[in-house]
Amino acid sequence: MLRLITDFDGPIMDVSDRYYCVYLDCLQQTKLPSNQITQLSKTKFWQLKRGRVPEVKIGLISGLDEEQAIKFAQRRRKIVHSLPYLEHDRVIPGVVATLEQVQKLGIDLVVMTMRREQELAIAFEQYDLARFFKSDRRYCLPNDYKKNTDIEDKLALMEKALIELPPAADVWMIGDTEADILAARNNGVKIIGVLSGIRDHTQIEHYQPNFIVNNFSEAFELVMKTVSFLGIG
Repeated sequence: MLRLITDFDGPIMDVSDRYYCVYLDCLQQTKLPSNQITQLSKTKFWQLKRGRVPEVKIGLISGLDEEQAIKFAQRRRKIVHSLPYLEHDRVIPGVVATLEQVQKLGIDLVVMTMRREQELAIAFEQYDLARFFKSDRRYCLPNDYKKNTDIEDKLALMEKALIELPPAADVWMIGDTEADILAARNNGVKIIGVLSGIRDHTQIEHYQPNFIVNNFSEAFELVMKTVSFLGIG
């Protein structure tokens, strides 16, 4: 059996509109009339986010003073995963067709995300994605879970999944962050980094995934070519 584990935000969902809306709202809520604000374009903002520029520095670049920039970062952290901002997320083009192909081939498909249950449910309902992931193939955080670091939480989810899921002949993961890469590599799972999420090529390459491709669809094509070559199915 071939198993494909995928992160949700980045490989499946484009979160750039959500993050930019949060940036704009937090900037407006934090600035004073005396500030000379330099509102970043979405392209520039997303470039900074993907390059892991800290939120406080983004606030400073935008014209906030140091105290305001700290408040800006705190406010952003508090609301970025909340409604109504989650409704700005969009399914990345080509993903649904690829998921349908995965399902048709009978590949064991698992979603592994640091979204909480209700946050995942919102996207599933909005875009009819629940049909691709059986209830026992959904690894996310409980609604009342107090988050640790991304790396710690993703490692815990991966370890839980590998204990609970039945054995598979070949296991791959598709992700867009260092948390995905480390969780997979530390558990002997092959990892494909995708550039459709919140990390740029330099950031992903630093953590040395097995492969780097542009998006989920390309990752799936690579998996199929590799397993066909090795005769795994």
